[in-house]
Amino acid sequence: MTQRNWSVPETEVVQRIHERLDAAGTDVLATIVDVEGNAYRRPGAKMLLDEAGDGVGSITAGCLEDELLATAESVRERGRPELVTYDLMEDDDVWGLGVGCNGIIDVLLEPLTDAYRPTVEAFADGRNVAVLTVLEGSEGPLDRGDRVYYYPDEGVLTTPDGEPATDWPADLSGPAADLAERGRADVVEVALQGSQLEVFVDGLTAPTELVVFGSGHDVGPVTELAAMNDFRVTVVGFRGSVDLEDRFPAADETVTTSPAAVDDAIDLDDRTYAVVMTHNFVDDRLTIEQLLDSPVPYVGLMGPRKRFEEMLEEFESEGRTFEEAALSRLYTPIGLDLGGGSPYQIALSIVAEVLAVSNDRTPRHLKSREGHIHDRVAVDSNGNVPSQ
Repeated sequence: MTQRNWSVPETEVVQRIHERLDAAGTDVLATIVDVEGNAYRRPGAKMLLDEAGDGVGSITAGCLEDELLATAESVRERGRPELVTYDLMEDDDVWGLGVGCNGIIDVLLEPLTDAYRPTVEAFADGRNVAVLTVLEGSEGPLDRGDRVYYYPDEGVLTTPDGEPATDWPADLSGPAADLAERGRADVVEVALQGSQLEVFVDGLTAPTELVVFGSGHDVGPVTELAAMNDFRVTVVGFRGSVDLEDRFPAADETVTTSPAAVDDAIDLDDRTYAVVMTHNFVDDRLTIEQLLDSPVPYVGLMGPRKRFEEMLEEFESEGRTFEEAALSRLYTPIGLDLGGGSPYQIALSIVAEVLAVSNDRTPRHLKSREGHIHDRVAVDSNGNVPSQ
């Protein structure tokens, strides 16, 4: 497994799964379903393993990949899912690897079949979805690896064929809806025909959109780093003389329009984050006006604070004012204060700020954070995810 394949963003892992569904051979999908203690990745992290012994994606920092490849071969030969537990609680040498991650990781390995197709199709269509997979069951109609789906916009459990999942407990709809909206994963226990059913509920949210306005070369590093951090990136240019697709190959989409027609050219909703770096005062002002009138939760503007103050003065001279709530979504100067000044250092500070806002975090050193690094999701006794 190469470093490049290990470090791909989650969006690329899902895309590769989509591609491999129609490929020859049998791939194995490994998914973290539960973690006790500390681990590199959280439940829902995925890795795709092919027959050649190559993998795409990561579920550890690299310490268990060889073990997973061996287990994947067993799963491939038997044609049945396996649930494997890796106990890394000790600091002593484990399997000669010396990992000491201080966590217990449960991993589901399963043959990649067409039953997973609704997952990747929903992701490609920009729909939130929860994938519900049986981990353990006893004396019932459901067995390990059986799967259904929950789409929040439909509100019912459905089979991979799109039929109502009448054999599944309706109690799963509540946690499935919550986890699908949050993009989180957890194991849920429910009763079925007098016995306990253990189900892994994996919520996948549609990729967050990042729209970058500008066509200068400094847009490139922002686009690259954003794509590597699971944003679906659109670059919007205002000058038709630039081939945006050629200049910004990391972008998922490029759009050429005018500053006054931004709202008509792209969708601006509450899952869209915007970075404005045209370096043209008039273009910036027209773009900012439309963005502040939209529901986007983050508007980052390149340039010094004084430049935006001049922009506000022009707005006021035209009788145009903005509510404080709208202005609170504007970040200028853009980016976190990381102290760097090179193009990629500046881009890193910008993308880091967008990540912090999208994850509802106040940037600070992890050494000063109490408790777990990653937020934990716990399903209560009624099968619901408590509000956070």
